[in-house]
Amino acid sequence: MPVASLEERVAALEVEVARLKQQIDAVTKPSGQWWQEICGAFEGDPIYEEAMRLGREYRESLRPKEPKRPTKQSPKRKK
Repeated sequence: MPVASLEERVAALEVEVARLKQQIDAVTKPSGQWWQEICGAFEGDPIYEEAMRLGREYRESLRPKEPKRPTKQSPKRKK
């Protein structure tokens, strides 16, 4: 294989790699802040609300329970 042909092939590959990198960058670079794009996506969705309620219940069930405080009782009167 002649050297010039190999150099041409490598140059063509470099051009193709540069083009592919540009395509990937255009697709993967976020525009702005990602959360602004999804903010409000589930507004008014009853399934989402149910999922949030169940998650809240689960997290609350993991919290340590507060010990019950003894109530003050009046001393018993003897008759």
